[in-house]
Amino acid sequence: MREFQMLQFDDVRVELMRWQLGGSTGMYPTELTAEWVGDPRWKKNEFPTGTPGSPVLSRRIADVLRDDLEQAGRLLPVRIEKAAADEYLLYLVERVADCLDMERSSPPDQLGRVQRSVFRPEAVPVDVPAFRSTGFPTAVCWNGWAVERLTALLGDQLEVRLVWSEDPALVPHHNPWGF
Repeated sequence: MREFQMLQFDDVRVELMRWQLGGSTGMYPTELTAEWVGDPRWKKNEFPTGTPGSPVLSRRIADVLRDDLEQAGRLLPVRIEKAAADEYLLYLVERVADCLDMERSSPPDQLGRVQRSVFRPEAVPVDVPAFRSTGFPTAVCWNGWAVERLTALLGDQLEVRLVWSEDPALVPHHNPWGF
């Protein structure tokens, strides 16, 4: 984490998590409000949220990646005080895949987070930039090719943490969902 301002959501994140936990059926929140946190002298991050289930992108990044992003979800405007409308967008990932091997993954903690994920490679939807797993539906997992594109656009504004890989030489982050 560098010296960038981040966004903090109001209580709407709870509604979003309920939608995710409920199988992504019914109504999801469409009115999202957030505020900037961090030193006001710091630059505003273009990927300004550290919450695994609710990635936010600047309009610039969303426009560059829009065709890919919309294959797995939709972009919803985030209202931020003193910001232009639609300057930042929440990426609501609707694509859910039954790809988490629950027997080989660590059991979920009290918040439902799976710290050590093991995926079934044949079930991972590699054709989309991001997806959510039925075993941990409140977290958005990004495919490697999408992470490469995001990193090329964002540079040091993005902290990348490996959750899982088929390659045994690659070691997943010890705490992929925490600080």
